Amino acid sequence: MEQIAVVLQNLAPSDIVDIAIVTLLFYSISFLFRGTQAVTLFRGIALIVIGLIALATVLNLQALSWLLVNSLAALVIAIPVIFQPEIRRVLERLGRGSIFGSRQAPEEIRVSVIKEICAAAEKLSERRHGALVVLQRNSGLDEFIRTGVQLDSTVTADLLVTLFWPRTELHDGAVIIDNSGRIASASSVLPITASRNLPNPNLGTRHRAAVGISEVGDALCVIVSEETGKIGVTNGGRLILDLDTQRLHLVLSAYYGPADETSVSILGRVRESLHDLSIRMQIRRRQQANP
Repeated sequence: MEQIAVVLQNLAPSDIVDIAIVTLLFYSISFLFRGTQAVTLFRGIALIVIGLIALATVLNLQALSWLLVNSLAALVIAIPVIFQPEIRRVLERLGRGSIFGSRQAPEEIRVSVIKEICAAAEKLSERRHGALVVLQRNSGLDEFIRTGVQLDSTVTADLLVTLFWPRTELHDGAVIIDNSGRIASASSVLPITASRNLPNPNLGTRHRAAVGISEVGDALCVIVSEETGKIGVTNGGRLILDLDTQRLHLVLSAYYGPADETSVSILGRVRESLHDLSIRMQIRRRQQANP
């Protein structure tokens, strides 16, 4: 305790700023890796290392202590190799995103897009026609747009319902709405998530693709299940299921609507986290009120 008191007494203002910057740096890194497999892997590695250090200290195991000390350098080299997919994904998200501002469509266009998507989702859900609708925010989606048929069309509920009609040529794949608020492509191919942290391990390719596209950037994705007709949304690798049109409108308004100002900056990540918590609480209250 005396040593801690001495350290606190000798703290200078510059030291406090230094500690705050380092804390913010690690906090921001945790946000970038949130929802990825890196978190689980890092937790496992940390538990093993801490357990071995405690064992070597308590039992005074000299050989194990020597091995741990000399393995730190190898561990520093091994970490980038182990977490290579996650590190690459984080760097891509930083490189594609806009740190200082948003590149989204004007507010009135986003409001109209949300309205049309909700109307289309309701019809598709009733008919049990599967659908994937990707909403671009700040991250670039050009490589995924190029995998489909490019359209450059106004977003309307009737057009979305037609594109996902099972007998059309473009129903198999995703519709991507670019950051100008227009349909950029249909029948686009999306990356499949490798995450094992899905709420239901039996989810099909459509849901896994929706999670995958939200992991490689900040895009939103609306899913309509072909089997159950249920509506879901993915954002930042997280999956929200069992939405009706009213709850869908609430989620899209929070993440894509007029109130959305998120970016890939640290403040944007903090706002997005608070948004996510608020949305989940509101949905839970509505589900309890209307079981």
